[in-house]
Amino acid sequence: MIVRLLIAAVGLGMCVVVVLLATLSPTPIDQGYESAIERVLSVLHRNGVPGWFGYRWFEFSANVAMFVPLGFFLALVFPTRFLWVALPLLPAMSGTLEMVQYFVLPARFATVNDVIANSLGGWAGVAVAALVVVAVHVRDRRVIRSWREKNVIGVREPRA
Repeated sequence: MIVRLLIAAVGLGMCVVVVLLATLSPTPIDQGYESAIERVLSVLHRNGVPGWFGYRWFEFSANVAMFVPLGFFLALVFPTRFLWVALPLLPAMSGTLEMVQYFVLPARFATVNDVIANSLGGWAGVAVAALVVVAVHVRDRRVIRSWREKNVIGVREPRA
């Protein structure tokens, strides 16, 4: 349990740093990369991604993806019975970041769509973490049951 918490805390710390760097830099993170993004979208469209998936959906997807690991590690930091706390905390974090962009960073664009995308990504990360926790608990119960059956039922004293 201590190792799990340590790994989750380190992962959460790294995710927070990445999110803060991406969201609180003075200029938009995609500034200067417009042609590269257009090339990526062109490759995606040539390989079957629908034409309606343009820059706005690309940015939305990137915001979702950025918050998935944050939600995952945030959920692992909480004890299982308090996992739900991560659900309102993620939109609050995103909303706070967007408000800082709006009031403090004039070159950045604060939008409700970013809060929605970040929240969806964070919630997806929480869901994945919850599934991982359930799978580990199920596996642990199975291992313990198997060990008990082998060591309690299967062990008998030899008769003299």
